[in-house]
Amino acid sequence: MSRILIIGGHGKVALLLAPQLVARGDDVASIIRNPAHGADVSATGATPVVADVEAMSVDQLKSLVTGYDAVVWSAGAGGGSPERTYAVDRDAAIRSMDAAAAAGVPRYVMVSYFGARADHGVPADNSFFAYAEAKAAADDHLRASNLSWTVLGPSTLTLGPATGGIDRGAAESGSVSRADVAAVVAATLDEPATIGRTIRFNGGEVPIGEAIA
Repeated sequence: MSRILIIGGHGKVALLLAPQLVARGDDVASIIRNPAHGADVSATGATPVVADVEAMSVDQLKSLVTGYDAVVWSAGAGGGSPERTYAVDRDAAIRSMDAAAAAGVPRYVMVSYFGARADHGVPADNSFFAYAEAKAAADDHLRASNLSWTVLGPSTLTLGPATGGIDRGAAESGSVSRADVAAVVAATLDEPATIGRTIRFNGGEVPIGEAIA
């Protein structure tokens, strides 16, 4: 049994991930900002933890993550202002990594996106620019850390059913169901071969466990 902390616990992927982890015997806590979302998280079998990671310092986050075996970042500002995107997707994410390292949490899994990289190619006047910049910075910070990290880069997310398969060979972003993304996160936490790797994927035919090993 592992103790796993999901940051962004009321997101669609997180709500699909938590019951998978609980079903296999993990002790799961999910961080939410809005107390009204607690019942949804509890229904997954995870323990809701109300905290605003955007407003927390590294020391406060260290207290939050201490004692867990793994942290999964599945949070995001969800669009809106560039300022808030940088505050959550870059700054809070980076503080959570520094906190995990300081707390001795060994494992950190970042849910990023397929095209995340410093040379993302998104024009500065595009509404997606702040997100692309923020995710690139956060992912690079994680790769440079001493954590046992994995960066997951799913393509465009859909609400389709779980297929149990993905395609890691695609050169361009396609689409993948959130249910399959959740399954990839769960499998990644259980697969040491994913440590130190960036795994980009679309929906596909290769069984998830085989694809990420």
